[in-house]
Amino acid sequence: MRNRRPTMVDVAREAGVGLKTVSRVVNGESGVSPEMVDRVFLAVAKLGFRRNAMARDLRAGRSTASVGLVIEDLGNPFYSSVARGVEQLTHDRDFVLMTASSEEDPERERALVLELCQRRVEGMIIVPTSLDHSFLQAEIEMGLQVVFLDRPATGIIADTVLVDNRGGAVAATDYLLDRGHQRIAVLGHEAKVWTMRERLAGFRSALARAGVPYPEDLVCLGPLTPADAAAATAQLLDGDDPPTAFFACNNRMTVGVLAELQRRGGAADVSGFDDIETAGLFAQPLALVSYDAAEAGRRAAQLLLERLDGRRTPQQVVVPTTLVHYGSETAGRRAPAAGAGSRTPGPRAARAGTRAGSSSAAGV
Repeated sequence: MRNRRPTMVDVAREAGVGLKTVSRVVNGESGVSPEMVDRVFLAVAKLGFRRNAMARDLRAGRSTASVGLVIEDLGNPFYSSVARGVEQLTHDRDFVLMTASSEEDPERERALVLELCQRRVEGMIIVPTSLDHSFLQAEIEMGLQVVFLDRPATGIIADTVLVDNRGGAVAATDYLLDRGHQRIAVLGHEAKVWTMRERLAGFRSALARAGVPYPEDLVCLGPLTPADAAAATAQLLDGDDPPTAFFACNNRMTVGVLAELQRRGGAADVSGFDDIETAGLFAQPLALVSYDAAEAGRRAAQLLLERLDGRRTPQQVVVPTTLVHYGSETAGRRAPAAGAGSRTPGPRAARAGTRAGSSSAAGV
């Protein structure tokens, strides 16, 4: 049974009943005694059987190989770009892509992942929300191939595609330090999110190297929407010792910060993680960490296809970032990595910049 998924034939053999009885039980049909139902469900639980929700299509003669993509939020431009990148490769291999949104809910993610397993996907790309993915081990042992994107898995060993979160945050913070700021506020999701921890680590690292204390009173973690970020920005600006600059840890935080600054007509330098489409509309100086989300999707799809072709050694890919400047004399300039040939305004930014070559993206 190891290396393949159990079938209804296996369940029938384990339960000591006919195949037709198993079919009726797993499909919720009537006409089966309670004793038989119990025997079938005991066998189902023991073998780890999952009903094939695509069997009807297969019986109709429409055989489709499919892969699943579980992301955080279908409405976020980052994930739209990721899905496009994944589909570019899977389409070429005649795979149907089945996409679902976990909405940053671990229980919903688990349910979606198991539902896709029930639909017999060949492989899966997951942007993880749960803090424990060991529940997938049984599916992997039965042949499921899995790649994690944007955040690493916990509880299992799997291929992973990440963004250079820490390096990008260092570059974004150096930009503000080079402009003379020491009271820098930080807005982002809760620190339990891996990407936030990495970006905060980059922020801390840049401050420590510059000899600037970590501003505990200016760190605001938890806002989810631009409106939440705008409210948090207002509260920070109304404090006794307000910040002179902001580092927004994702695209939504950046939008909220800029909206509140614009509403007040105030001036504060802003840097943020993730590029945003409207960045060029703001007159104030703005630096955003950009990367190619579609490329991240393509790399994840490539790893998955390699897995399906037989590769077994786990791999990790890191997508580079670049710092893009808007609303100033440096608008449109991208900061290359150290040693790449050109330098950003200010020595620390040049030192911390990550490798150039990515395009606009917006993520988490």
